[in-house]
Amino acid sequence: MFLCNKTVPSGWLYPTFILCIYGFFTFLRPSEPYLTPYLTGPEHNLTIKQATNAVFPVWTYSYLAILIPVFLLTDYLRYKPVIILQGLSYITTWVLLLFARGVPAMQGMEFSYGMVTATEIAYYSYIYSVVDSEHYQKVTSYCRSITLIGYTTAATLGQLLVSLAKISYFYLNVISLVAVSVAFLSSLFLPMPSKSMFFHTKAVEDPTQASSSETKLPNQQEIQSDVTTKTEIDHKESPNFFRVVLLLCKDIKVCYSSKELIYWSLWWALATAGYNQVINYIQVLWENVAPAQDANLYYGGVEAVSTFAGALAALLVGYVKVNWKVTGELALAIFSAVDAGSLFLMNYTTNIWACYAGYLIFKSCYVLLITIATFQIAINLSMERYALIFGINTFVALALQTIITVIVVDQRGLALGVRTQFLVYGSYFTVISVIFFVRSLYILISLRCKAPVDNKDSETNTQI
Repeated sequence: MFLCNKTVPSGWLYPTFILCIYGFFTFLRPSEPYLTPYLTGPEHNLTIKQATNAVFPVWTYSYLAILIPVFLLTDYLRYKPVIILQGLSYITTWVLLLFARGVPAMQGMEFSYGMVTATEIAYYSYIYSVVDSEHYQKVTSYCRSITLIGYTTAATLGQLLVSLAKISYFYLNVISLVAVSVAFLSSLFLPMPSKSMFFHTKAVEDPTQASSSETKLPNQQEIQSDVTTKTEIDHKESPNFFRVVLLLCKDIKVCYSSKELIYWSLWWALATAGYNQVINYIQVLWENVAPAQDANLYYGGVEAVSTFAGALAALLVGYVKVNWKVTGELALAIFSAVDAGSLFLMNYTTNIWACYAGYLIFKSCYVLLITIATFQIAINLSMERYALIFGINTFVALALQTIITVIVVDQRGLALGVRTQFLVYGSYFTVISVIFFVRSLYILISLRCKAPVDNKDSETNTQI
């Protein structure tokens, strides 16, 4: 109880250090790249059809059902209790994977993992409530980088243990359980924030501070709305839950009044829905191309390389000087087409190495584009609004993913084979590419049509 209510120490190093420990160990899961062969192996004896059509869809449904309540409760409870809940959910997931058997038990495992992913928002939001804004860029870099390091380390470790030490998948899951247990213990030492973004804010902003932020947020309506929201909530010691929800709805209306933000968010939702589907079922495809019993598996190595390549691509974006307002949506169209091509390659090839290469291209392109989209969405939004848009876009993506899962994957729907599924996913990304190619053409044509008008106006002014 003492640890749960521990106040925030002065400075930013302590909470950042503890949160980085938590982030590293939650992603140190060497068993994850081998989930499908583990479930279909001798320990669980599930069939590919059971895993694909009965077990894996539960994660999508539970993630969607839990996301919105968790999004609101995360802020209301001030992050730390939800991070602790995530740690417990991690432990529950791996205990079920290790010791439970049967389809219903594995569906329960997927539900628990849905809780894990739905509570990720607490991890990514917590640090902003305990450090000053001057450290935001630094701590964001640390907290996001450490998860990448943890995931890459886990995938590499899993590959080495499987290929060289011939460790069984069961013991990979034991290592994962130990890692997430360490993460849970570290979460108990996180300081308890005294504020949150919506329900527990600081005193009303000083008008001079609001005016100084005008250079960062060019839309005066956004500045006034931010101050109004904080003012209305802070005037109550215990803000009314429904009042806060109403204010959030007003903020959503303001945020989505920008056409550019709508289109970037549209790509985010559409592409993330497709990406989640591919990530969820890629091991099933690999198992179809090269069954685990007949070939050496390199799932961990592929995940490590694709994660590193995606991170490198995302890093390079920061050094590329491009007018994303003009060419951004063309980039979305081109790289979405590349994603579609890689999915078609994975669908039609019978060579596992070509399948691995297609996945590497697909994941790298998605990470590159989501980095650009995230930057474009966040550039003119306050931190509160960014968290809000992040939650809304994720919810829309999950709603789309649920529709795809129900129709394409679920045993109550078409229950398509994995090859046909990836043909559908390739077609899906083709549609996304066409949408944004048409949109980019419209932007370029509008700019070209606008230029002569501007020249004509300047000539008229000269004559006058």
